[in-house]
Amino acid sequence: MHLRRSRGGLVAVATAAALTLAACGSDEGADTAAAEGESAADDGAEEESADDAGEEDAAADEAAAGTVEVTDFQGTVEVPVPAERVMVTDNRVVRALDEWGVDIVAAPLDVFPSDLSYASDDAVMNLGNHGEPDLEAVVAADPDLVFNGYRFQDYYGDIQELAPEAAIVDTTTDYENAPLDEELIRQITLVGDALDRPDDAAALVEEFESSIAAATEAYDGESTVMGLLTSGGDISYVAPVTGRSIGPVFEVLGLNPALELAADDTSHGDDISVEAIADANPDWIVVMDRDAAIAAEGDEYSSAEELITGSEALQNVTAVQEGNIVYLPADFYLTEDIQAYTELFTSMADAMGSAR
Repeated sequence: MHLRRSRGGLVAVATAAALTLAACGSDEGADTAAAEGESAADDGAEEESADDAGEEDAAADEAAAGTVEVTDFQGTVEVPVPAERVMVTDNRVVRALDEWGVDIVAAPLDVFPSDLSYASDDAVMNLGNHGEPDLEAVVAADPDLVFNGYRFQDYYGDIQELAPEAAIVDTTTDYENAPLDEELIRQITLVGDALDRPDDAAALVEEFESSIAAATEAYDGESTVMGLLTSGGDISYVAPVTGRSIGPVFEVLGLNPALELAADDTSHGDDISVEAIADANPDWIVVMDRDAAIAAEGDEYSSAEELITGSEALQNVTAVQEGNIVYLPADFYLTEDIQAYTELFTSMADAMGSAR
């Protein structure tokens, strides 16, 4: 409060000059003290206002840092938003996180594409591979959000025990009971929702759906197609619908199989002779070169192109003669995500469109 001193007593003794001068000095001191008091009060009010503003900012930050509920194969999961320590084990979603600039604390880098920014980030703990994972690193990483699936699907329970406070989102896909396109869209939408990035996920979905539409339009609906996988110098057969990676594409695009055999090995393809491929005489061949993704730098191996176009037995096959061979992206075996399939469908659309 601003204080004012009364001057009544000073007027009554105005005849004493000394007292008058003393009174003037006293009055000036009072005004100074009052001014100082007012200034101190104002400073206090400003500090109090700053404190209030800080509390309001903190409250706003606390309100912004909430949770979101997502639904995966395990049920409903309450996820912190924004998550501060993200761990990812599913190679089919990690590229999206990398593209979106999401920091992670741990991942099985041994089975992830080598061109990820995480591969050269010392802050990311390496969980190794799904064959011999370093699960102790999960404890050290102390994640608050985990995207777990695919090759690490069987470790869900272990991760749950090692990181009991973390929200674990199961990113597993089920191509046996749902079409590939539906599952990839569900998967990336789930990840986008958990990271509060629905628009980023929607953008990937839009590109994916556009590539499917383009490939469907380019395909004539009649030409026969065969899926193949090459590895270790061998050519394997990929069964329509159920075969590894390429199989589900038949259902999505409505492709006409050149050969219809049930899959015995849905992961690595089935044995087939080049003579059997020649007898089927596919108009188109879609092939995944497994070694292109896993061969160490400097290693020599026989590429899919060498094995197929260099085979004497396949020289009269329509797909070989007309150059109707679509190769999956070189790193497809380590990605198999919505971006990889978008690239594959785009390549098929370009190749089939040019051939018509």
